[in-house]
Amino acid sequence: MPSFMYLSLISPAMHYTGGMASRAGSDSRELQMNEQLILNTYANMRTEVNQIYSKITELEMEVSEHSLVIGAIQPLDPSRRCYRMVGGVLVERTINEVLPAVQRNKEGLEEVIARLNEALEKKKKEIAEFELKYKIKIRKADSETKEDASQKEGSAQGVLVGLLCFSCLISKELETNGILELWK
Repeated sequence: MPSFMYLSLISPAMHYTGGMASRAGSDSRELQMNEQLILNTYANMRTEVNQIYSKITELEMEVSEHSLVIGAIQPLDPSRRCYRMVGGVLVERTINEVLPAVQRNKEGLEEVIARLNEALEKKKKEIAEFELKYKIKIRKADSETKEDASQKEGSAQGVLVGLLCFSCLISKELETNGILELWK
């Protein structure tokens, strides 16, 4: 028995007829290819958002490490020797030389984080517009609604629901990204 998935892509030229689109032959294949393209694009957009979140988290950890180093060496004597890793090489410097460089690095990381946050907001808006344009809706699975109180709002797992039902041609990548849930 073929797998079916429910999604919310609604085309004005399609009519729902018990799980089959009322188009025949090549039109049906072309429609499925367009839907596949839309789903792949949507999955790529969600993946980009997740990558931006990951990079922001990574850089925020680096900023906190820089803060710890600054906090540890700031009260010490500026002429005291310290060691700094530069390009994979450990070099001997004084605190007076290292402290400004670490502070500049921290400020640079904070600027990059600010730019990434701006890019994240733009990408979120782009995804929202894409969802509106193609009428994509995400409904949480039953098991997730029970655990909703303990989970964050930014969870990327969900189920696409809608009016059109067709045989599953979705790649394993979409399934593993949690964007689609397939029923047999």
